Amino acid sequence: MAAASPAAGRVRQVDVQQSKMTVHVSKHGIFGFLGEDHDIDAPISSGSYDGDSQTVDITVDAAKLRVLDPKLSPQKRNDVQTNMLGPEVLDVVRYPTIRFTSNRAEVAGASRSTIQGELMLHGQTHPVTLQVAKIDEKHFAGSALIRQTAFGITPIRIAGGTVSVNDEVNVDFEIVLTP
Repeated sequence: MAAASPAAGRVRQVDVQQSKMTVHVSKHGIFGFLGEDHDIDAPISSGSYDGDSQTVDITVDAAKLRVLDPKLSPQKRNDVQTNMLGPEVLDVVRYPTIRFTSNRAEVAGASRSTIQGELMLHGQTHPVTLQVAKIDEKHFAGSALIRQTAFGITPIRIAGGTVSVNDEVNVDFEIVLTP
């Protein structure tokens, strides 16, 4: 791994208090302008980075995802939250854990790297590639596109499909490692 990357030779824990993951959900359709895009806080419950194998393991408690959307009324935000966690979308009762485990990292410098791994979401595990835009001794940050239907999640449609949630959601992350 490049000199800018976290130190090899030891396992470091993810600082779950300082790390951040946000899911951005957008809508489309003929009346898409009537719907809302949503930002969702996905707090990391645990994680680690192994400098020897250059692998990362991140776990999120699905029930702790929170709809942020400050422009929505509290009732509307609660409705979106209930739908997201419920059986029609994430079904957190049946699938309480979201987990990413990397199996390969390609570090091309402090601003161009990829991490490939497996994402377990909604009871299914599929390959996912993270695009890392920033990496140094203490943290890494980037994004990933996740296709909901690949994990058996049907994007919500309302008004006969004239407003629909996009299949692809964007996940931004900043992972801070403990000293």
